[in-house]
Amino acid sequence: MNGFRKQRAILLVHYGSIVQENCLISMRLVFTHSNALEKYLKALLQRQALQLQKTHDLLALKELCLPFAPELELYSESLAYLNQFAVVFRYPGESASREQAKRAIKAMKQLRLILRQELGLPVDE
Repeated sequence: MNGFRKQRAILLVHYGSIVQENCLISMRLVFTHSNALEKYLKALLQRQALQLQKTHDLLALKELCLPFAPELELYSESLAYLNQFAVVFRYPGESASREQAKRAIKAMKQLRLILRQELGLPVDE
């Protein structure tokens, strides 16, 4: 299973838990969403034959992508929102509320579509 499909499978498993739970959502959910976007942004950089940085900062990765994907500037707010989860929710001890998780999913879906289009990947998968 390639990295993108694995991330998608993880997201689908976690997405079902949001609908059913009324309590705090696992930190893994929001971390997984930000991590998936990190992988898409790094794929864009790799496609341009640019050296990848060891970073989880979605905004820094967006800045590196802007010269060849300027439309990403329109999604700065969503990336900033997801960026907070890239490190905070990586390790045990923190949790996201249901509303935070829903907002993360919404942002991820929007950005996933744009990034998959930019990468020339199917968007209906």
